[in-house]
Amino acid sequence: MKGKKLTALALTAVMGMSVLAGCSGGSAESGKETKKTADGKTELELFSTKAENKETLQKLVDTYNDSQDKVKVTLTQPADAGTVLKTRMTKNDLPDMVAMGGDFNYAELQSAGVLTDLSGEAFLDNINESYMEMLYALNKDQEEKSYGVPYATNASGIIYNKDIFAENSIEIPTTFSELLAACEKLQAAGVTPFELTFKDAWTILPAWNAMAPVMQPENFYTDRKEGKTTFEGTHEAVLENYLKLVPYAQKDYMGTSYDDGNKKFAAGEAAMMMNGNWAITEIKKANADVNLDMFKFPSTDDAEANKVTSGVDVLLGITTNCGDEEGAKDFINFMVQKENAQLYAEEQFAFSAVKGVEQNDPSVAGVKADIEAGNVVDFPDHYYPSGYDLSAALSNFFLEKGNGKDDAKNIADTLKKLDTDYDTLNVN
Repeated sequence: MKGKKLTALALTAVMGMSVLAGCSGGSAESGKETKKTADGKTELELFSTKAENKETLQKLVDTYNDSQDKVKVTLTQPADAGTVLKTRMTKNDLPDMVAMGGDFNYAELQSAGVLTDLSGEAFLDNINESYMEMLYALNKDQEEKSYGVPYATNASGIIYNKDIFAENSIEIPTTFSELLAACEKLQAAGVTPFELTFKDAWTILPAWNAMAPVMQPENFYTDRKEGKTTFEGTHEAVLENYLKLVPYAQKDYMGTSYDDGNKKFAAGEAAMMMNGNWAITEIKKANADVNLDMFKFPSTDDAEANKVTSGVDVLLGITTNCGDEEGAKDFINFMVQKENAQLYAEEQFAFSAVKGVEQNDPSVAGVKADIEAGNVVDFPDHYYPSGYDLSAALSNFFLEKGNGKDDAKNIADTLKKLDTDYDTLNVN
């Protein structure tokens, strides 16, 4: 979660580099250079922005390189990927391929014209349509063209301690009212319902990312970008519901860090956490035996409307500076083969956009069916402008709550700030 975003500076550079890259039409005269190894193979660079998957990606790259004698893929995965990519763009030195998140970073690259249109490629038949649609929504003018191939995905919702739920006869809530009732029952039994870790502001986002897409008006992202709507008048209920949940958290939730909260949750000090599958790995480091599962965030009282928040954590794309487009396509075709995508999902504790690939870990069993059925919604912060610091605004919202600020005024002021910041950063 934390490592999926490039820096805002890098994204700014993207917009300005489309001309330098020469790639808006994917023409052959864009300064492409075909590099050869000593043994005559075409050398292709895969630039990855996610540090956590280095070992798994390298394993797959090595397997591909050993499987054929025409292409050698080299993996570049620097510590500060955003800054490195920015620097390389200023030098007109785009990598051949990218592995990155399906978020505003991808949107900026696609809009700048530096990604190759892969529409019609046979390997796209292996990809679940729900995740293709997420990328379409990020494309400039929402065109239904494939400039990236969704690969790995994730899930955000509510992580819960199955033993605590069983001991207190708590059923999985399917509506927001049922969630509040479960919290009341747990609290009455002397159990802390939620462990919140708001000292790390990014951990405030999962609940917003679950509620906002379900509760906001249809076409909000497009309308907001075009100035046809605002957060004011559309997102009051999101913050109202959020305020109803925090009284069920531990008292020091603003002072609890992500690491400390994971340890306390692992020790059974609370029944639930609002976060994603990435947190489960960290929780189990503290207690490998903790009995966990997930359920989708019941954002509203319409159970049918509620969805699992799940986005494209890793996509594969070919830049228009690629020295061997057919070789790059062959590599992507290799990556989306079921056995290779399955290896990635298992080693990285991820879900997959590739059809037939399953995540069978019991600690995410409660969201598996919804994800496989496409009952998912993308992270809303994937659609906000580069540099938009939603977590800081929400952190201040809860700080003001703790300081006794009137709820109605707090909500109004926060939504106004969200609109002001959005308009400052929005580039149509």
